[in-house]
Amino acid sequence: MVIWTEAAKADLGGIYDFIAHDSRFYAKKVAQEITEKTDILESHPFIGRVVAEIGDENIREISLYAYRIIYQLIDEQVFILAIAHKRQNLKNITAST
Repeated sequence: MVIWTEAAKADLGGIYDFIAHDSRFYAKKVAQEITEKTDILESHPFIGRVVAEIGDENIREISLYAYRIIYQLIDEQVFILAIAHKRQNLKNITAST
């Protein structure tokens, strides 16, 4: 099961709002593609690489465009922790538990 944290939902909303300043069409497209990209994690949770800054085998990332989709594996569940721009500092991302 893939579960989005409130922080990750807020990140996605912020990305949408930022892109929507120029194009609502592309904002919707990017937000939808990010959401769809996380669907694969339900059947392939280890597809992402370990987040180097964190170094925890259970905190991983997949990429789409200029964004890192950060997620955590806990038992059979995948928690989407954050959607971060590739240049963003990940210091404040913490586990969902």
